[in-house]
Amino acid sequence: MYETDENATPGVPNNLEAFWMPFTANRQFKSNPRLLVAAKDMHYTSHDGRQILDGTAGLWCVNAGHGRAPIVEAVQRQVARMDYAPSFQMGHPVAFEAAAKLAAVLPGDRDHVFFTNSGSEAVDTALKIAIAYHRVRGEAARTRLIGRERGYHGVGFGGISVGGISGNRKFFGSLLPGVDHLPHTHDLAHNAFTRGQPGWGAHLADELERIVALHDASTIAAVIVEPVQGSSAVVVPPVGYLQKLREICTRHGILLIFDEVITGFGRLGEPFGAQRFGVTPDMITFAKIVTNGVIPMGGVIVKPAIYEAFMTGPEIAVELFHGYTYSGHPMAAAAAHATLDAIKEEGSFKRARELEPALEQGVHSLKGESGVADIRNIGLAAAVELEPIPAKPGLRALKVFERGLEEGMLFRFTGDTIAIAPPFISTRAEIETMIEKLRVAIRAAR
Repeated sequence: MYETDENATPGVPNNLEAFWMPFTANRQFKSNPRLLVAAKDMHYTSHDGRQILDGTAGLWCVNAGHGRAPIVEAVQRQVARMDYAPSFQMGHPVAFEAAAKLAAVLPGDRDHVFFTNSGSEAVDTALKIAIAYHRVRGEAARTRLIGRERGYHGVGFGGISVGGISGNRKFFGSLLPGVDHLPHTHDLAHNAFTRGQPGWGAHLADELERIVALHDASTIAAVIVEPVQGSSAVVVPPVGYLQKLREICTRHGILLIFDEVITGFGRLGEPFGAQRFGVTPDMITFAKIVTNGVIPMGGVIVKPAIYEAFMTGPEIAVELFHGYTYSGHPMAAAAAHATLDAIKEEGSFKRARELEPALEQGVHSLKGESGVADIRNIGLAAAVELEPIPAKPGLRALKVFERGLEEGMLFRFTGDTIAIAPPFISTRAEIETMIEKLRVAIRAAR
């Protein structure tokens, strides 16, 4: 029996069947559930009372730590004052305040925010804005979208269309028309065990020129990439790669979108990956860290020229026919407000930069362990790629994940790769503990 409700009737088991779990092997999980029932600071509490060190910041999002009082209290105050307000033809102060606070940390002059409820919605919103932007400027033929192999852009139809992970695409038909993909930059023959940005691979950005020549620039609306491919387990861009994409997009009038759902708000030691790499895109999508994972929120940041292109025609006309019931939700905006305050007050960007060498040194100490095929890192993100067990892809990483839980450690795994994303409040000692528990789990996964 696994009781998750403090008021549940004793002796009544939870109904595990009712919840169709996302991105989960449901039958395998429900035969031996792994339940988390509480969380505070750096640790979860499991259903059997064990403390589990959070090595993935929840799901790349809880970077100020779990149960942070200022964020909790901000949400409590907001729900007591006003639980919900529409954003269609109405407004509430906290959403405007949150947008202004976001604008203060944005790269360049990117200062307009369209709120969504998740990274997936943010991506689909950005793609729609890109196509509509060209249309309102008289270039309606620009409808083609360019993604990248191994890219992850959420699970909406737009996101999986421009995304490049086959498992996320193959069940859902032909997806959006008019989508092409750049090659990914992950190449173990050239880049294995790289610390930070690889020196090889910038030339792969030139494939965009080939795609432009094939389709003609006049038909292409936008290119969307993650500065660091997170769900493909920390694939770091080669030196000069993002700069080349920026140059090519600018030359051909194509919008460049950075999907910063994972890299935004400090994961790379800067407010955004755009600042870490010195490349300013036309749009940025965000989610996750913005509310510390407390309340779902996402959004799209656009440059002034995009926003202003829509601000024409009669003033009473709706400029963009798009939005969500929960865009700028009061509680989400309150959580974002408090989270951004906490990040600023605690110097989280600086702390991430200071902890980066400790994570890099620790994770690369795993080189030489049996079954380790590659290690890569940047900022407070790292990945250990494992050699698959013959004819059983994904099993080795699953074994490492499960043994890690036995050791009191939560990692993220995808395919045969383990990802580590320490919260910003981590100490060097806690990062060392994460690495040593991972070492034990790798050695046990034969």
